[in-house]
Amino acid sequence: MCIGQRAKLFLVVSFCLIQKRTLRKELEEEMTEAVTEAAVDVSEEVSEERDDLGTFESDDSGTFQQVMNLLDIIDSESAKTDTTGAGLDMRKTLASVIITEKATTEPSVVINTLIRCLQVSEISTRRKVNIYNILQEIIQQEGELEEQCVQRLVAIASKEMREIPEMEGYMKAEVASDTLVALSRNHFSLVMYELQHHLKPLNLTDEFVIITLAKLANGNVFEFMPYMGITLATIFTMLRLANEAKIRQAICGAMETFCETVQFYLKHLEESVYPVMTEEQFALKVFPMYRYFVMVWLRHHNPEVKLGVIRSLKPMLGLLLPNDDLREQVYDYIPLLLAEYQGGLEALFITQVLRQILEVSVITNTPVPQMQLHTIFTELHVQVCNKAPAQHQYSSQNLMEMVHCFVALARSYPKELMKFFFSQMETNKEAVRVGTLNLIRAIVSADEPRMSIRAIYLAIRVVKNTISDTRSKVRMAILRIIGQLALSGYQERIKGWGLKYVSVQLTLSTYKLTNRRDNFYQRDLEERMVHKVTMDTVKIITSSVSGMTNEFWVRLLCYIMETDYMEALTPICISLTNLAEHQLHGQDVDVSMAGKSRQVDLPAPQKLLARLLVLMSSPYKGEGRGIAMLNLLRTLSQSIAPSMANMWELEIPLLVRYLEEHTEFTWDQKAWEDKLIQFLRNSLKKTRGSTWSLRLSKELNNQIASFDSPSLEKGFLYRALGFTLATGLEASKVEVLLLELLYKTDYSNDFDSEGVILCFGLCARGQVKTVLNVLHDFEERIQESEQSWQISAWRKDHPWRRETVKSALMVMYSCVASYCHPQLLLNLVDSPITAKIIHHYVSSCQDICLKMAFMKSVVQVTKAINNIKDLEDFHFAQKTTLTSIIVAVIEAELTDNLVSPVRALAMEALSHLSKLKPFYSTEENSELMDISIHSIISLQLPGEDNESIKTLYANALSSLERLMDSLLQRQLDPRGLQEMVQLLEKWILSEKEWEREKAMNLHLYLMRIYVQSTAVCIPLKLGQFGTMVGLIAPCTCDAHQRTRMASMNVLSSLLDLHASQICSLWGPSKEKELEKCKGDLQSTDMEKIFRASSRIAKVVCTEFNCDEVVSLIQKLCENIGAMDLQHDKASVTWIGSFLQMRAKELEDKVAEILSAILVHLPVVDHPEVRHLLIEGILLLAHHHQETILTSLLRQPLPMESHLAEVWLAVSENVPFARTMLHSLMGRLQSRLSPRVSATSKADIWRLAAVDPLMTLCTIHLLIQKLDENDKLPDFLPDLIYTLLLQLGSSHRPETAPPVLKMWKLVHTAPLSEEMNLQRVTIKSMQLLFKRVKSQHLARALDEQAVWDLLQDGGTFLEGVSLLASS
Repeated sequence: MCIGQRAKLFLVVSFCLIQKRTLRKELEEEMTEAVTEAAVDVSEEVSEERDDLGTFESDDSGTFQQVMNLLDIIDSESAKTDTTGAGLDMRKTLASVIITEKATTEPSVVINTLIRCLQVSEISTRRKVNIYNILQEIIQQEGELEEQCVQRLVAIASKEMREIPEMEGYMKAEVASDTLVALSRNHFSLVMYELQHHLKPLNLTDEFVIITLAKLANGNVFEFMPYMGITLATIFTMLRLANEAKIRQAICGAMETFCETVQFYLKHLEESVYPVMTEEQFALKVFPMYRYFVMVWLRHHNPEVKLGVIRSLKPMLGLLLPNDDLREQVYDYIPLLLAEYQGGLEALFITQVLRQILEVSVITNTPVPQMQLHTIFTELHVQVCNKAPAQHQYSSQNLMEMVHCFVALARSYPKELMKFFFSQMETNKEAVRVGTLNLIRAIVSADEPRMSIRAIYLAIRVVKNTISDTRSKVRMAILRIIGQLALSGYQERIKGWGLKYVSVQLTLSTYKLTNRRDNFYQRDLEERMVHKVTMDTVKIITSSVSGMTNEFWVRLLCYIMETDYMEALTPICISLTNLAEHQLHGQDVDVSMAGKSRQVDLPAPQKLLARLLVLMSSPYKGEGRGIAMLNLLRTLSQSIAPSMANMWELEIPLLVRYLEEHTEFTWDQKAWEDKLIQFLRNSLKKTRGSTWSLRLSKELNNQIASFDSPSLEKGFLYRALGFTLATGLEASKVEVLLLELLYKTDYSNDFDSEGVILCFGLCARGQVKTVLNVLHDFEERIQESEQSWQISAWRKDHPWRRETVKSALMVMYSCVASYCHPQLLLNLVDSPITAKIIHHYVSSCQDICLKMAFMKSVVQVTKAINNIKDLEDFHFAQKTTLTSIIVAVIEAELTDNLVSPVRALAMEALSHLSKLKPFYSTEENSELMDISIHSIISLQLPGEDNESIKTLYANALSSLERLMDSLLQRQLDPRGLQEMVQLLEKWILSEKEWEREKAMNLHLYLMRIYVQSTAVCIPLKLGQFGTMVGLIAPCTCDAHQRTRMASMNVLSSLLDLHASQICSLWGPSKEKELEKCKGDLQSTDMEKIFRASSRIAKVVCTEFNCDEVVSLIQKLCENIGAMDLQHDKASVTWIGSFLQMRAKELEDKVAEILSAILVHLPVVDHPEVRHLLIEGILLLAHHHQETILTSLLRQPLPMESHLAEVWLAVSENVPFARTMLHSLMGRLQSRLSPRVSATSKADIWRLAAVDPLMTLCTIHLLIQKLDENDKLPDFLPDLIYTLLLQLGSSHRPETAPPVLKMWKLVHTAPLSEEMNLQRVTIKSMQLLFKRVKSQHLARALDEQAVWDLLQDGGTFLEGVSLLASS
């Protein structure tokens, strides 16, 4: 008990004690209050009750009142218990204890008080019962009491006991009787006098007088004995007067007690001090009552009276049967007892009386009269054979008593009983026969030294007469008798007929169980029971029978070899082991065995070993047959193969220990089979140089038909046959066995086909040339049938299909390659092995099964070659042919549906082929990658409810990954990586989400392989890192979560690769930030996803040099429009993030970046994406204005819409637009100024030659788009001056402008006439003067035709003059 439980128990006990003290205190307080309140009324109450109670001293009044109050409490608590249920009534118990404790100090006062209470008029029965119970406690506690008190109490109790008006009175009488019995322990004479006073001859006394006398006799044996004789005599005179059932039951119960008391007295006679009666005298007193009970009362209709009589007979017979004279008279009344079986009385009690009589008759050697035998036999036999009535509760105990009766009868009248049994067996009723046989078995099993041999002999004759009965229960009964005869030492009696019967039943039950029919469940169940009993009998016989006949031994061995009912093997093997141990150790050797040296008769040793080995492959079937068979092998080792015996003595215990250490739930089938194969190989090594292994192979081959397909046993059988054939010495005989195996195999059964293939492969380990010769011979023999499509002619029971045979042959050749010795394989693999595989494939219809067999064969062959360590000079000549066939198979597969594992097997074959010389070229590698990727990635994802397709799909993806890994290993460098990425690019940019997901996962798989390889030391090509990141970056915003996460993982791998190559300071803070971003990418909120992607770009942009930034932006621009809007937005988000973070550093790369953006800007359809790209240009312009300006001015005319959109965006930012106008004026002025040298990169871009027409067009666009209300006061003079300078210079004769030259190269039509320097300049000036908003100025310029004058070179100066004057 723990500490907590002890503490809990202690608390409970303490609480109970406290509660008890509290209740006691409350009771005492209640009594004190009651006494105080009743002090005035006591004298009145006492005076009123004096007439009933007699005189008592005034000092007793307080005690009387206390006892009355306590009795009131007991009564009230008893009433509560009746209504609320029984329980722990503390108040009632304490009140009773207080009265009892009071009696320890004042016993006479308390007892007198209680006696007075009993005499109170109108007292309830409940109170009387409580008083009597308290009196019994006080009597038991105090012992001797005052004689006056005792006399009064005896008188009152006797009176109460004899008054039985109703049920409550019966209860009162019972406690009054118990009170008298309690008084008798110390006042026996007073009590006995009172009872004898009411026991008078020929006068029927009260029921409880007799009951109390019986209790007195039971409790005071020696004191009661002087009164026993007179009591029995007086009760006998009352028997005729007792007509009611209750008084008869009371007398029967009393007689049962009296007789038991007498028997106890007679056994302890030396302890008695009273005058005694002899046993004979007691018997003479009892016999008349026994006779009256049996003849009269036993025939009473009341079953309770009958039961009382039967119960009383047993102790009465205990006194009567030892008397020789009375025993003979008792026998006369046996028929009356037998007649009671026909009534409704429980048969057990009658049988117990009969058993008592019959067993005493055997002990005293005074058998019952022979004239009664038939009646006894018949009645008892009926009880055994017939089904007991439903109301009988003790049928099984009754049957056991019946058996004892028949055992006693068999000892007294064996001949008569067996004759009766013989007559009963002729009735042909199953129940009668089974019951009789069970009785015979009980007689045989009785451990009775007086049981005669003649009785056994007669019993066996009865059994032999029924052995032709085929009913299940009869067969089981006979088998149990045979087993019991063996156990009881009658082994000699069962030799011959008994052993033969057991053998027949073993065979018969096995046959019925293995050929059972449907809808016969009850028969199967019965037959299983017969078989189980047969097994138990065999076990008993083999462990106990000495001098076992050789015939039974052979029968058991043949049973193991032939039976299909595997559940019987364990007990049979145990039995055979016992027999073999007896014979081998010379304990019970027949004369026929005496001359043999530690050997027993066996069938062919190879046949027995083959059978046991195969069965042991499932060692836990049939109640653990493995251990039983191993022990049998160990015992028979000298008989099976003496050369193996010593090795078996060492290895078999290890196998047994392995099985004992495991169960059918913990063992490993593969490990166990390996142990058995190793055991077989070690055994065969001991027989080298002999034909032992070849004969074992024949037996294993013969066993194939004995097992079902599929089964563990048959699978192991093929394996064991292969190992055994591999050790055969005579190749010609091995060929015969292999050919026989090929012809009898059902190739349509996959299990058998695979088993034969494995067998041939294992055989090739030691007989490869023999195996190839057999296969060649088999192919030649079926060639004619193959050409005429009549292969089925070879098999009438299992017709062969052409493709099925070819499939098996292909896999068989590959299995030979798998198990062949490496050095031999290199000489045979091209031809004939691979050549045969190719031949069988190309010469068939090439259905799915054949394709799978072909792929499986290629995989096995290539794996076998790759497993050879030294392959430096080996070139696989058939590689090209195999590759072309496999590629054709892959290309023929549907690209939108997956229905078979063909493509997965094909890619696995390619992956193994890629490792063999001659290696694939770079172009071949790329082609194989492309074909394989297209075959798998184009497949749509399977549904969630289609598990088979999901499995095929997963296997196909796994095979693709392995193939890509193998091919990448041949070119594990940046170039190979780039080619792999290029192959995946179109799938990464696919519009179908499942294709993007698979492509990204494959990309991730290959990137991890690359990062973990030695190729990580080879630096990536310039710009390669940026290009790969640019391909992946948009997918971080993919609509599919798994694609986003895969792209993030690819990006992490790229960063790891890049960091390892440039020794980057990639810190934990960045890793932590990337992990946060990765978590945000799992969200379903696209805004959150875009923000996370932008944060990723900002985190990783520091890892890029300027060249990588350019390649990244170029790749991002290329991808715009390839997928959906989300990817485009992700691309421009990354571009914006990179430009925002790195714009200042990109001075040398601005032109390239701008060019990349401008090239792809025209194809961007979505306004938001275009706007973000233009913002990127403006961002660059803020940091590298001159570079951007020069690059933009060098764009061709006329100005494309996307370029105009850029300038429009510039115009929207007025301060920046003014800055750009100022720069544009500087560009025009620089053309007309002396040339100066550049002092910075900005000067280089600023002084770079640009077409003035493009500059003027840009100025015109900006002036046009600027706010009309802005008069540009700070720009107007300079701008007019610059335009006039440009206009004046444009009238000088020059060659065609660069814009015109470029136009002519691109377009066939001429440039618009509006596109010339003069007109664009004049339009710009008109826009400027229009901003002045002076009507007078505008009217003057129009009236004077100033714009026309300026446009003409001859009137230019006049125009300038007029413009100035205006």
